[in-house]
Amino acid sequence: MNEYFLLLSLVGLAAFGMAWMPAISRITGISYSIIYLAAGVIIYLLFPNLLPKPDVMTNGQLTIRLTELVVIVALMGTGIKIDRSFSLKNWSSPLRLIFVAMIICIAFAALLGYTLLSLNIGSALLLGAALAPTDPVLASDVQVGPPNERIKSETRFSLTAEAGLNDGMAFPFTWLAILFAVSRLGDIEQGNLLSWFGYHLIYKIIAAIAVGYIFGRVVGYLVFKVSAKFPALKTRDGFLAISLTLMVYGVSELLHVYGFVAVFISSITLRHFDKKHDYHDELHSFADQTERLLVAMLLILFGGALVGGILAPLTWQMCLFTFIFLFLIRPGAALLSLAGSDVHVKEKLAISFFGIRGMGSVFYLAFAFQEAFFGNEEELWAIVAFTILISVLIHGMTATPVMNYLKREIPKEKEPD
Repeated sequence: MNEYFLLLSLVGLAAFGMAWMPAISRITGISYSIIYLAAGVIIYLLFPNLLPKPDVMTNGQLTIRLTELVVIVALMGTGIKIDRSFSLKNWSSPLRLIFVAMIICIAFAALLGYTLLSLNIGSALLLGAALAPTDPVLASDVQVGPPNERIKSETRFSLTAEAGLNDGMAFPFTWLAILFAVSRLGDIEQGNLLSWFGYHLIYKIIAAIAVGYIFGRVVGYLVFKVSAKFPALKTRDGFLAISLTLMVYGVSELLHVYGFVAVFISSITLRHFDKKHDYHDELHSFADQTERLLVAMLLILFGGALVGGILAPLTWQMCLFTFIFLFLIRPGAALLSLAGSDVHVKEKLAISFFGIRGMGSVFYLAFAFQEAFFGNEEELWAIVAFTILISVLIHGMTATPVMNYLKREIPKEKEPD
């Protein structure tokens, strides 16, 4: 019983501290993700039997559900705070990052996994798919501000929109890795590849976009149009953002389409139904607070996983892979994708550098391991965990200083409508 009350106290303290973390991050220049990760390490070292042991190898389903929840909440909050209306011109930078940079990252990470780490084809492809998406959860320091903040940098917009889009867009490649894993000796028939292309790559993405758009439009109509005609039905409760998140994600998964894509599209659609309305501030605020509470818990558990030995299989080749991926493959792919664009060269460099990895990578790895046997589970967990750790530390220490530098150096321009 005493341990139970101590646990409640620690959870309450973590949530209490998160209320001031954004301000502390701005003052110190250190991301709160580093602070909570360190807290998790310390707690599990001092009180090893207090919190549940975050063993991702034996608690795959729990790992999936926890990371899944924080990602979809983050996706909703990400979409609501994007002011820029969608068009191919306005969204050129994030679309380049999705359709060029992400594909290059997957291909080169898989190639490096196969050659340097001697992984089988399925495991190498899974490694690339899991690490390719930038994270909407841990990237708040480099994302846009609250709704209707008119002056924004191209860097923040690109990284925000990229994080919102590519968490779902990486799913087809996770399924491709699963397909290789379940195929005998990685030998995939042409029919299976065509089925993957048509179903997992084309249909599930298009259908998810449709589901998200429909839900966003319907909820937008109810919230902004119907309530204007019938004042008694007016609502300003911020938890509607979480309600929409769970509803869209649940329906999407029941229809076997990508829930991550649908949630982000629904949030963007709702955001732009009545873009100037101040209710978006309430929606964003509630989603952001919920996200930060969940992030605090997961970072503490991630710290516990580090203490618990998730990095035990790590080798120097795996460490080398992480540094090559974070500081050569991702930046190189992003710079290549942005070549020829009108983005300032300093912003191109910042966009390419901040390819933050996080909870989305944990989700994809846990999900794939529940669907197929890859044979390199411990090694893959060690590589992904080490990559997230290095990303949290390096990007968490540099995000605020770099964003402040760009704010001073790059001429301010109004956000396109």
